[in-house]
Amino acid sequence: MSGETPRQPRSPSAQLTLELAPAPGFERDNFIVSSSNEQAYAMIELWPGWPDSMLLILGPPGSGKSHLGTIWAESAGAAVQPAASLVEANIDALASVGPLLLEDADAIGPSEARLFHLVNLMRERGIALVMTAKAPPDGWGLRTADLLSRLRLAPAVALGLPDDALMRAVLVKLLVERQLVVDTSVVGYVALRLERSLGAARAFIDALDREAMARQRRISKAMAADVLRAMEGSGEPGFMPWKSDSSSGS
Repeated sequence: MSGETPRQPRSPSAQLTLELAPAPGFERDNFIVSSSNEQAYAMIELWPGWPDSMLLILGPPGSGKSHLGTIWAESAGAAVQPAASLVEANIDALASVGPLLLEDADAIGPSEARLFHLVNLMRERGIALVMTAKAPPDGWGLRTADLLSRLRLAPAVALGLPDDALMRAVLVKLLVERQLVVDTSVVGYVALRLERSLGAARAFIDALDREAMARQRRISKAMAADVLRAMEGSGEPGFMPWKSDSSSGS
């Protein structure tokens, strides 16, 4: 992307509208495949030819596991339920509606017995159950030995933290969505300084967009560096400690 042509100033009404960051798109076309997630994505692509009716999607925050789960849910026509909501859910009814995506299963907490009942019912009925979590079942603090045993036996796919290629691709995609004109060297500069998190990439682009509108100037490496410093100073998560260098010129 060239850095020679500045973005046209937005009208005041457009600025007011765009202060609200666009919601993350969880469509299949918005999922960028890289070495950090390609095996997990390949498993989703195999649906419905899975060897088991249960699947665990594991990965740290910001790795894209919810996005991948949503892609599967749309393909399978699955309902989506946060695991914490099982405390009030009708488990028999939930296990009868069809495939289910259970988000953040490692935060099951006091609903462990209800999760055990759900897993048993869906397995008996041969209905697909996909769960997302940050860590394997041994790290969920489960006390029900039979539940832990069943989860250990379930197939699992893991997503790693976004690699350099994925961070750059996500930054470029977000910039294009915002119609922000940025030189490729700025993208590389930022990618090296952001935490390996898709959420961190989105938070940075949101802040950069606001700064570019406020200054009414094209985005430069110096502007990107200022935004990184401001985000670090605010204590917002997702940013690596600032490393002073001499490469933050315009």
